[in-house]
Amino acid sequence: MKTPTEMRRLKGYRFPREVVAYAVWAYLRFALSTADVEDLIAERGVTVSRETVRKWVNRFGRDFADCIKSDRPAAADKWHLDEFDVSINGVKQWLWRAVDANGDVLDILVQSRRNARAAKRFFDRLIARFGKPRVVTDKSRSYIRPIRTLASEADHRAHKGLNNRIEGSHRPTRKREKVMGRFKSVRQAQRLLAAHDQISTIFRPRRYRLSAASYRHARPDASDLWQEYALEMTA
Repeated sequence: MKTPTEMRRLKGYRFPREVVAYAVWAYLRFALSTADVEDLIAERGVTVSRETVRKWVNRFGRDFADCIKSDRPAAADKWHLDEFDVSINGVKQWLWRAVDANGDVLDILVQSRRNARAAKRFFDRLIARFGKPRVVTDKSRSYIRPIRTLASEADHRAHKGLNNRIEGSHRPTRKREKVMGRFKSVRQAQRLLAAHDQISTIFRPRRYRLSAASYRHARPDASDLWQEYALEMTA
């Protein structure tokens, strides 16, 4: 981990910007604990506590996610929607997720219910940001009324197998949930997973759609983007 001299130090922070960006990247890119990240940074000669890593992720994870979303091309008009249960502080909650036809995560929302009202709230968020979709795929009947009300011209498809793309996107969330030993609060889950999904967009390209040469180029390109976003960090 090298610290480029052109990276200005974050105001009010003792450690260089490069160290902060690396810690946030390692925690959100891989299924690691804050203690794991602490050890990775220590191996590079920098002593940082796990609590400091947690604070950096909470403070700057959203900033990186916002940079990724702002640079991303316009969302496709075919949306895959799905929801699954997560245990938060011993209580079942529901994580609602939307992915477009390109495999990019559009949004997530943690809610306590899985009904038409919760579906409408999530669908409202999506339309407010991305406009109305052309196609929506989801087997849940909760979306029938919101789609008819908010996007009556959209084609609602619920055939078996259409949602394989988004169902596969749940796996990293399950891995993160296991490493953390369950989420502690709705706020924590919402904040962490919103950043985690966006970072996965650039660091986990769909390898099966790329040649070996293209995939090898995608990784350094993603790292270069991360360095650019690190320069935009503000305290």
